[in-house]
Amino acid sequence: MRKTSVYLPEGLKRSLAEVAARSGLSEAQVVRLAIERELASSDRDRRPPDRPVPGRLVGIGVGPGDPGLVTISALAALRRADRVVAPSTSVDAVGRAEMIVRQAAPDVVVERLVFEMAPDRAARDGAVVRAAERVAACLQSGEEVAFITLGDPLVYSTFAGVSRAVRDLRPGTVVEHQPGIMAFQALAARTGTVLADERQAILVRTALSQDDLEADLHRRDVTLVAYKGGKRLPEVAAAVERAGRSRAAVAGELLGMGGERLGALAEMSAGPASYLATVIVPAEEDGQ
Repeated sequence: MRKTSVYLPEGLKRSLAEVAARSGLSEAQVVRLAIERELASSDRDRRPPDRPVPGRLVGIGVGPGDPGLVTISALAALRRADRVVAPSTSVDAVGRAEMIVRQAAPDVVVERLVFEMAPDRAARDGAVVRAAERVAACLQSGEEVAFITLGDPLVYSTFAGVSRAVRDLRPGTVVEHQPGIMAFQALAARTGTVLADERQAILVRTALSQDDLEADLHRRDVTLVAYKGGKRLPEVAAAVERAGRSRAAVAGELLGMGGERLGALAEMSAGPASYLATVIVPAEEDGQ
């Protein structure tokens, strides 16, 4: 690491001191963060695409499971990063996002961050803070860190909570996102299910609340996408049947992974499915 002396006019020095006092950082840290942000935002076209930016955090969506659905941009960001991290249930367990990266980019080394999946909210929040502390330390040392996640980093992803916690610890951190294909898009493509046209809307929700699910099923001009309903799949299918919308409803679990199942919701609902289960109830066409 190279040290550099910077001479500031008195007015700028006072402003720097005020920002440092408000943020709890040292003046040197504030200056460094400002430089990192400027480097990340200035004239991107002139920066070589394979050059990491010190202190930048990138959330990368790696899709639902099929390594062929990882985007070219995501692969480039994975290989550019100084460090790639992934959520996992333990340090010796390969998470699903890491498994996808192992197939799509076997040259990329992944560090595991342990997250709690238990119902205890305090335990889950504590795991997020610990993960953010590790990421912030890597960023502070001058690394670009890539955080991989199933699907998209901005939809039902642990990345959103981690990036907020990182910014709390390290204000001014530059955060970027590489979008990923969602499970419902893959399921629609595999089953030939039309998600919407210009007269319809798409509603994406979890299947955790039965009352909310049944209310949404009465909106017949809306395609309903339900996530996280695996253990309640029979109940979800029964609600769809009661609403008279089971004819075109489809479901899928572990898309692109070992043990994948997909097909008509009525045929998939004999028993519970895995956590990674998705249901699509298409909007009704005019006249139905």
